[in-house]
Amino acid sequence: MGGTSKRMRAAHAAVDRKKAYPLREAVEILKGTPPDKFDEAVEISVTLEIDPKRTDQAVRGMVVLPHGTGKTRRVIVFAKGDEAKAAEAACADVVGGDDLIQRVAGGWLDFEVAVATPDLMKDLARLGKLLGPRGLMPSPKAGTVTMDVARAVKEMKGGKVEFKMDRQGDVHLACGRRSFPVEHLLGNIQAFLEALWRARPASVKGVYVKAVTLSTTMGPGVKLDILKVREAVAA
Repeated sequence: MGGTSKRMRAAHAAVDRKKAYPLREAVEILKGTPPDKFDEAVEISVTLEIDPKRTDQAVRGMVVLPHGTGKTRRVIVFAKGDEAKAAEAACADVVGGDDLIQRVAGGWLDFEVAVATPDLMKDLARLGKLLGPRGLMPSPKAGTVTMDVARAVKEMKGGKVEFKMDRQGDVHLACGRRSFPVEHLLGNIQAFLEALWRARPASVKGVYVKAVTLSTTMGPGVKLDILKVREAVAA
């Protein structure tokens, strides 16, 4: 580990890479490693035993993290009339119809979540190539295409997040911040793992989750005991 900082060497020394830890112990180890100068995200990475090329094995879902993500997300809403007023009352950051579509089409992307009413999805289609690759396109599966925009805004700002597998068949999610109490991190991670198991495709037989690792933004990965993870989810 030549060239690494004293903090990084101490962080790596605190983790036994050959060991798989129970969830609580893994979280306590992460919180006990030397901190960086900013409040790092605590991230969970899951390796799935699936074929990512098969459309019937796609893994995607939503979960409400009970203690939030530690980050306030900017939520915009594509809506008109009463729905636009409801979105504004729910504290959406920006609300609009054709004017907002034009603004985004011009390259404005200063937001993390986009919500839309179903009647505007036809007009939003031209933004697909811009928003789709960035994961910003409103989607019924993600709960971001709805007439109840006020509820969607509150959920997205309050800790509701989407997870989906990447091209390798893995799932990654920020489940809180290093400054969170241990119990809050455990609650968020447990909620995510339960949602991940619920999202298991019917075509996946046998082993579904192959490995789970926790880490902070700048810290080493801590492998979880997968058997204990399964037991915790089942309980």
